[in-house]
Amino acid sequence: MNTQEHLLDILDDVLSLEGRAKAFTPDTALLGALPELDSMAVVSLITALEEQFGIVVDDDEIDGSTFATVGALTDFLNGKLSA
Repeated sequence: MNTQEHLLDILDDVLSLEGRAKAFTPDTALLGALPELDSMAVVSLITALEEQFGIVVDDDEIDGSTFATVGALTDFLNGKLSA
């Protein structure tokens, strides 16, 4: 499973999207476009990403643009995984 596929599974689970995330593409807007992705969901999502990918996300590493699209979040994860 590649990073984006794993991310989509996590998004689907954390946000309770009931399979909708499977249709997401790199251009799919997240923050501001998905009502399920509110501030509390962002915290839950970060925690799930840290657990699932074995990474640590510092507060100063992320901002709204990190969660703008599936592609932006995938790029962020790939950067963390290659560090």
